[in-house]
Amino acid sequence: MMELTRKGEYAIRGIIYLAQQSPGKVSLISEIALATDVPQTFLAKIFQSFAKLGIINSSRGTGGGFVLGRPASSITLRQVVEAVEGPIIPNRCLMDSGACDRGGYCNVHNVWRTVQSNVIGILDSVTIEELAKPRAS
Repeated sequence: MMELTRKGEYAIRGIIYLAQQSPGKVSLISEIALATDVPQTFLAKIFQSFAKLGIINSSRGTGGGFVLGRPASSITLRQVVEAVEGPIIPNRCLMDSGACDRGGYCNVHNVWRTVQSNVIGILDSVTIEELAKPRAS
């Protein structure tokens, strides 16, 4: 069973919060943590991962903080999840070749490949822009 960890959940909350701010508005980590109910130190580590990948930009010092690194419409849910969780792998047999010596004759292997490609397809089809829109009541 693939399950999003708390880290993944927090990452999604944090990036959606940034996407909901007016363009160019710099947000402090303390403000984001409070608004998303995520521990500040945990969020800071997550945002470091995002900054390395260019998903967000960070600036230090007075007036420093975080802003999206590119438009929310070009950030997919897959990119956010994989930034903190790593590649989508529903079963260890899909890891680097050699992780499973049964791949050549195991009928389940192709099922896991299909699960993987479907999950990736779904996560790739959802942008942070879509997730940041206010919900219709």
